[in-house]
Amino acid sequence: MTRSWWPGPLLGFDTETTGVDVTGDRIVTAALVRRDADGTHTRNWLLNPGVEIPAIAVAIHGVTTDQARTQGTAPGQALDEIADTLVTALRQDIPVVAFNARFDLRLLDAELTRHELPTLPDRLGHPVRPVLDPLILDRALDPDRHGPRTLGDLCHLYDVPTGSLHTADADVIATLDLLAHLVTRHPTLATTDLHTLHDQQRTWAQTWHEAFLASHPPNQHP
Repeated sequence: MTRSWWPGPLLGFDTETTGVDVTGDRIVTAALVRRDADGTHTRNWLLNPGVEIPAIAVAIHGVTTDQARTQGTAPGQALDEIADTLVTALRQDIPVVAFNARFDLRLLDAELTRHELPTLPDRLGHPVRPVLDPLILDRALDPDRHGPRTLGDLCHLYDVPTGSLHTADADVIATLDLLAHLVTRHPTLATTDLHTLHDQQRTWAQTWHEAFLASHPPNQHP
């Protein structure tokens, strides 16, 4: 009999960065939060990204260039630890839970490549799975609802208590709590095979992306 993925263990993941370019920006902080029968266990990293942290990024997560340089760890060591922890969980079929997961996972792989370290697929020997993304799940399960779907917006909608968002560990805990509320509201999530749900999310994300492009065509220049 297949083990139900709910209520866990789960491994939440989030990063705070120098920007939103997955190929060029750097990870500043990261958090992994394991939630299982023994409770919630958090591990945080502060990295020295080796570049200036723009003021717009500092305004979001609060980490300055000076703080990162004086208190942050060497990126290669931290990235290797983060990747190893993720891969260990995935090999045990423990899902990685991340809000807008594609961003964080692509950025992590770009950083690993930059530091000449194996990417997550390299370490696994196959694409990264299983992953659960409450953003994709919410879009698919409530497609007609209008308005923004940031982590803060969805936490407000689902009555998820939050602390100070935009720190990696706070965002991970909020994301895990949000997933719990989604499962409560949509119990079929918990009875769906984890890998089936992973594949459904890929389809849902692609469908949403195509619809978004159709409704927001790029500017046409003569």
